Order: sequence, then C-alpha cells, then structure tokens
Amino acid sequence: MTQGPFSRGVVAAPHSAAAEAGRQILAEGGNAIEAMIAAAAAIAAVYPHMTHVGGDGFWLIHQPNGRVHGIEACGFAGESATMRSYWDRGDYEIPTRGPRAALTVPGAIGGWRMANAMAKAAGGRLPRTVLLEPAIRAARDGYVVTRSQARLTVDKLFELKDCPGFADTFLVDGRPPAEGTVMKQPALAASLEHMARAGFEDTYRGDIARELANDLEKMGAPVSRADLQAYYAVERAPLTLDHSLGQIFNMPPPTQGLASLMILGIVDRLEAMHGPVTPETVGFVHRLVEATKRAFMIRDSFVTDFDRLTGDPQDFLTIKALDREAQAVKLKQALAWPQRAAPGDTIWMGAADAEGRVVSYIQSIYWEFGSGCISGSTGFLMQNRGASFALDPKAVNPLEPGRRPFHTLNPALARLHDGRVFSYGTMGGEGQPQTQAMVFERHVRHGVPLDETLDRPRWLLGRTWGSAVTGLRLENRFDDSLVTALQRMGHAAETIPEAYSDTMGHAGGVTWFPDRSMLGAHDPRADGGAAGI
Repeated sequence: MTQGPFSRGVVAAPHSAAAEAGRQILAEGGNAIEAMIAAAAAIAAVYPHMTHVGGDGFWLIHQPNGRVHGIEACGFAGESATMRSYWDRGDYEIPTRGPRAALTVPGAIGGWRMANAMAKAAGGRLPRTVLLEPAIRAARDGYVVTRSQARLTVDKLFELKDCPGFADTFLVDGRPPAEGTVMKQPALAASLEHMARAGFEDTYRGDIARELANDLEKMGAPVSRADLQAYYAVERAPLTLDHSLGQIFNMPPPTQGLASLMILGIVDRLEAMHGPVTPETVGFVHRLVEATKRAFMIRDSFVTDFDRLTGDPQDFLTIKALDREAQAVKLKQALAWPQRAAPGDTIWMGAADAEGRVVSYIQSIYWEFGSGCISGSTGFLMQNRGASFALDPKAVNPLEPGRRPFHTLNPALARLHDGRVFSYGTMGGEGQPQTQAMVFERHVRHGVPLDETLDRPRWLLGRTWGSAVTGLRLENRFDDSLVTALQRMGHAAETIPEAYSDTMGHAGGVTWFPDRSMLGAHDPRADGGAAGI
C-alpha cells in the first residue's frame, strides 16, 4: 500500500520497524541519508535472515542540486583466502556455509560511515547515538520473529545448525523459533552501543575490529585484523542510462547494475523500433525476458572487481550498443536459456526528504543468514558473498586476496523528465534486475500506481532456491493462456504454486515530486511498508 503524500520525508523498507526507525529520524529533523542509516541498522536487528552488519551495502544518493553519488561498501577477500588454501582442504568450489564461506570483509558499516559524512556535509546534525538508538533497542530488548525468518530457519537448519554461534543466536533451545517469538541479540546491541560512542570506524580499526578478528581466527575464517584495518568504503560514479523517460542510475561493477540498466535500455529501444506493448500481455513479458537474457550474457562475461575491469561498462549503455542488443531480440521466438542463476537474500530500502535528497540503498549477507557464522563477542553475522568467487584462475571472478566478489546487489534511481525522482529496488539475487525492470516499466512507463505495481504478479528467469530449473517461473496469478503462449514461443515457462512468492523479491519505491511532496511503498511479499511525516 502506498503511503503519502508526505511533506517532510518518507522511508520505505521491507520491515515496519526499519521504516519506523527512519521516520523517527525524519521527525527529529534528520535528512534522508540519516534516516537511511537508522533504517539500515534497525533492519539488521529485526530481519537477520535477510541482512546483518556482517554484510555489504551499496548506496545511490540524489542531492538537491541533481548530483547523484554512489557508495560502494563491499568487502574484499581476506589475505588468507587463496585458491591453494581451499584446494588443500579438498574444496573445488567455495563452501556456501561455515567459516570458509565467511571469507570477505564486511563492508556495510564502512558505507554507513561514508554516508554519515555526506549527511553532515548536507547539514545533518543528529549524533550516532540517535541514529542507532532504534537498532540498539531492538537488539537489546527483543524483536518479533517474522513468518519468513521462522520458515527459512526451518528450511535451512541442516545447513546452518553447526555454524559457529548460529544455534546460540538464532535457535530457541536448539529448535527454530516460531513466528511471533521475541528474540534478542545482546552482543549486537553492545557493538552498536560502542559504535554510537566510538564511531563506525571502530568496526575496522578499534575494539570491535580486535574482537571480531579474534573470533574469526578462532573459527577458521580467512579474514584477519589486518584485512579489517585495510578496508574503506569508496565513492563510485554511478552508471547512467539516457532513457526516453529520463536518466536512470545504478552502481558499476562489481554489482550487476549494468545488467539492470541494459534491460531497461534494450526494452526502450524495442519500444522505439516496434512500438509499445500493454503490461501483462505476452509481448510485454517476452520483451523483458529476452532483454534480460541479452543483458545477463554481457554481465556474466564482463562484470568483475571494479579495479580489474577490461573495459568501460558505460560503453554497453550507448544507443549503438543497445540497438545492437535490441536487434538481436526475436519478437516471436525465445532465446534458449540454460544459464546458471545466483540466489540471494537481501533488503532494499528507500528514503527521501523535502529538499530533494533521495536515497536508494541495498544491504545484504548474500544467502539467507549468510555464512551462518556469528562472532560471539560482537554479534556480527558474517556474509557468504565470497561464495560467488570461482576456484579457477581463468574465471571472470577468480578468488584472490584483496579482490571484491561479484555482487547481485544493485540499487536503482531515476530522474525523470517530468521532474520526479524515483528510488526503487528489490532483494532477490538473480531476480533483482528483472524485478527492477518490471517495476520501472509498469509504474513509470505505463503509469500503474506504485502500490499496484508492487502487488502485480512477477516472474523470474533462472534458478530458484532448491531447484535446478533454469527456465521462466511465474506466480500463479498470471492467466494460463499467457503461460501457454510463452511456451509456444520457446520459453521454458511454468507457474509456481504461490500467488505472492518471496522468490520473486521484495521490491519497493520512493518518489519525490517537484512540488516537494513524497510517496513511498513496499512489497506485500515482505513485512514492511512506508512511513513518513
């Protein structure tokens, strides 16, 4: 459900406690960046299966003067994370759970630090103690276990139960918690309180860093104190797509933001070449799916650590390049698609304030509960993002110390010709670019209200959790005749049992209007919404 209009600010998040944390900051006089820091901390305390402080984050920040900043807050592989160290243990793929999966530095808090500096440069005056108070309270006094946390704890218990610290933190008497159970994260609360006093930098070069490094060493994870000390988030110029409806921004590699922009660019060129199509028709779905395939083929052959790119990703977003990809799309026939898909659990959140500051933020521990490893001293749940590395020196993303892994994470933001600024995004691993495209096309191009856009049925090209299917899966609210028509075109299409599936992502959006009013909404598949003043 869309919330608004608001006059001072709005925050959209997949958990109501995170949206409320951001709203409180706006009510205290904070700006959109400060509101997002509060929401980012709060959601780690109440939605730990989807995100935590031991993960990574990426920011897009639209300033009132129109400039868009990008923050890359993703950690690199630790100094002991060598291919040889995995081969010597008999690993020919990186483990997805356990200490050897926790091989990258957690970058998210470094991003909070850089974002907080930008907030202060924009006139923000709220201290860290205020920004982190909702998260500290939730971690210390308790949060209510959601349906998705309860279900995923059961589903993934076999993989997670023996990971260091998992049972003590996220099980109740050795069993998965029921929905509605009140759980606490006291070690996380203590770390957040310490951060509030000592600063976010303490995570990398202070007491928290010392304790975290000690715990990681004891459990056998290849991240050292020296790795933590060497880490800083960096500002990156966003990728930009000049679109018929405005200018669209996303983050450069190592994220898949290039693929998200390419999908929209290819569909835009198809519209120019062949005319418009109506949402929810076979032509609408087919164009988006085929554009996704074109974009993913380039992504999989090109996207890697930003410092190791072999070319300029912006070159794939020129009209000439997009025309070439659009011309390769067959309007009546599907391209065969046996590609590998990447799973992932993540959160997207958006915020805006009256001055025109608009934030798109995404934060993740990769798979549900990440590596499953918790530092007992700090309460950090460590991500397993390093599982996207390959133990093959010839791969696009080979494991090596200091290298950043490929990221499914990518926040999106559009500055439209009509004066609106639209911040949007989703969780969902391989589905993120696809869901972003559905949201943009339905809402921006075709004018479907934001709440209805987020409610409408979605699809996913590629594997879903626990399935080897690489075809096209659609929620069961699509008409059977549409699925049949897609199959006749060559799509390996089938419906899934759910009408509203978590597999299809938790999407959301925030809009700033030229009259300085704002709206926000979040996905009915999640546990949140929007809150503002």
